[in-house]
Amino acid sequence: MNRKRVDCEVPQCPALSAGGFMLRGVTDSVTSSGTDLSDVLLQVEKAAPVDAVEAVTRRIGTVLGALWVSFLIADMSGRALVRLSHVPFGVMPGGRQQDQDVAVVLPFDGGPQEQALRSQHVLVEESGGRFVMRAPVTQRGEAIGLLEIALPAAPTEATVRAVSQVAHTLAFVVIANRRHTDLFEWGQRTTPFTLAAEIQRRLLPASFVCEADSFTLAAWLEPAASIGGDTFDYSVARDQLHLSITDAVGHGVQSALTATLCVGSLRNTRRAGGSLLDQAETANLALLDNAPGGPTFATGILGRLDLRTGILAVVNAGHPAPLLVRDATARPVHLPANRPFGVLRHGLYEQTQITLQPGDRLVMVTDGMLERDAAAVDLAARVQDLGGLHPREVVRVLADLVLDVAGPTLPDDACLLILDWHGNHGDTRDTTAGAEPARASTPS
Repeated sequence: MNRKRVDCEVPQCPALSAGGFMLRGVTDSVTSSGTDLSDVLLQVEKAAPVDAVEAVTRRIGTVLGALWVSFLIADMSGRALVRLSHVPFGVMPGGRQQDQDVAVVLPFDGGPQEQALRSQHVLVEESGGRFVMRAPVTQRGEAIGLLEIALPAAPTEATVRAVSQVAHTLAFVVIANRRHTDLFEWGQRTTPFTLAAEIQRRLLPASFVCEADSFTLAAWLEPAASIGGDTFDYSVARDQLHLSITDAVGHGVQSALTATLCVGSLRNTRRAGGSLLDQAETANLALLDNAPGGPTFATGILGRLDLRTGILAVVNAGHPAPLLVRDATARPVHLPANRPFGVLRHGLYEQTQITLQPGDRLVMVTDGMLERDAAAVDLAARVQDLGGLHPREVVRVLADLVLDVAGPTLPDDACLLILDWHGNHGDTRDTTAGAEPARASTPS
């Protein structure tokens, strides 16, 4: 079978005006057809949350005269895509089924689906006389999934641009509607969750990736067989980035409850306008005064980055030192040690500063990335080797390395957060359809 792949750069299209994009002349056979973004969003709003994606794919498929259109959501493991299908009658073999929905897992294999996500470019593949377009569904660097469209003829440049924009719109549709239904999360879960895992999952931010003009952030959690209470968090303010990584003692539900107290306290104080030291003090008291089932504690690193200067204020509460990659060399950042949260009622926390330079990469991890069998991974060396990859790729590669040496089930959670500092805070981000292509990983 003849297969040919074309990498399609998708610059901003002048025809996509601020008043809404028009899919006009997208193929030779539908040059007189068109659909306005407002019409698409109206159809989405009319549909039930479980049918919101189908409202978009049905419309774009009709306009393009597509042979078929499919949406694939990123699996929660980060190592596969999941094809979600609505099957109102009968059973579709080869996938998990719940009511009228079917989820079929497509593991990453280095093929065009994975490469489209990695490169954040629309890829077109000719196969058996059909042309399959694969467009990343991305928002602020978070690779939510993939839009696949099969056409009977080669797509024009206008078609590629339009599909790229539709995929970006689809990202917002998924984000908005997953608040109202379990369908998308059900599709993403290829393994059952324990109660502790369910609690822990709710503590993590809604997106594991965030791209901004001055920084790129990505984080990952590889859970242990018995949940170890590791978490990460971040929030972007007007001129500040708040971030944290924490590790609650113990395993199972008790550890998840300890993490809930810790993260809940940090967020509550941060949202009330408290300083970094205020966050540390209140988290400490929260664990001392409300510990579930007796004394407990958690380690962590709290950070507040000034986006105008690159100065990162840090509080280290008994946590492993982060790595700083500068000029292609990774070195540990030795921070003044404070006591973990929940150990002593009296005594002040102290903060220090790290001055970041454009091009720096900061890597924060929990001890599950460093101890026991995971210690066989030379983390500093591997971080240096992965300097050309986007942080969303790096966290997955490092998690895979730990699984290779300490898995297939981990004795402790492995959690990491990577921050790339670019500088130039303001309005300098150059994006295409939800991602900044210059920061994306190069397809292999």
